[in-house]
Amino acid sequence: MIARDPSELFELANKGSRTALARLLTYVESGGTSHLDTAALAYRTPSPYVVGITGPPGGGKSTLTDRLITTSLEAGSFDGDESFDQVGVLCVDPSSPFSGGAILGDRIRMQDHATNEHVFIRSMATRGHLGGLSLAVPDALRVLGASGFRLAIVETVGVGQMEVDIASAADTTVVVTNPGWGDSMQASKAGLLEVADIFVINKSERPGVRETRRDLEQMLDLGEHKWRPVIVETTATSGVGTEALWDAIIEHRRFVLAEDYDALQRARLRVALDQVLAAMLRAKVGDLARGESYDTQIERLLAGTTDPYHAAEVLLSPS
Repeated sequence: MIARDPSELFELANKGSRTALARLLTYVESGGTSHLDTAALAYRTPSPYVVGITGPPGGGKSTLTDRLITTSLEAGSFDGDESFDQVGVLCVDPSSPFSGGAILGDRIRMQDHATNEHVFIRSMATRGHLGGLSLAVPDALRVLGASGFRLAIVETVGVGQMEVDIASAADTTVVVTNPGWGDSMQASKAGLLEVADIFVINKSERPGVRETRRDLEQMLDLGEHKWRPVIVETTATSGVGTEALWDAIIEHRRFVLAEDYDALQRARLRVALDQVLAAMLRAKVGDLARGESYDTQIERLLAGTTDPYHAAEVLLSPS
């Protein structure tokens, strides 16, 4: 029978137990005491190097991720300076509005790796989080790190303009586009230009690759970059260009480590802490909304004897 204590589960996960790792991630997603105990242990260990795969829907992100898993395992190291023999993959799927569960389409596309002992794939629901990344994802990445993973890939749901949260969780952000993807205004509105470290023009066997590359280059020419995003052409269905993508990831990782990796980690932790604070404050607001004082302020608003700002001050003031 599998253990239930997070410390025991981490010991088992480090010995290769996928069942133990799955339970730890379930704790992270479910919340409660088990989640807090898991997070307390997971944050003692550095996060793995995180590659984020994002972009508009229908771009072939899942197929590309599947190919990238194979390519990274064949490489077996980051530029020869840090070896690894396993890859953790988090697929952040659209949440069901009824159950909160994830649609497991990404897992279906990656089924070739389902029995690979060197690969762990987990679908996670967005649970309504606006940017497409659940609050559980940063904790899940830490769990992977504490379980011995040095490389993690996060593939996010394509939700257009709001798909920018990945930058706060990833060390290298890959934005997947297609030929004829659209003009520079579409990219600018989506916010993808600001978060991309690497652009991938997937389905490059189709017409329009040259025009899409030109549009991306023109957009990049308008900005100033310490790191100018690399543009890679791929055909994920056949694996063409996947090695070039891995080379670009390694090149960006080399830049990140040379620039100031500690600063990047600090920024990521700042975002994670802000998200937790916001979630806790929302929970407190929910508690306030169920109290007598809240109902009293609603009655005063109806009577015209107060306004929402003074009402909020009253509710937030120490009693």
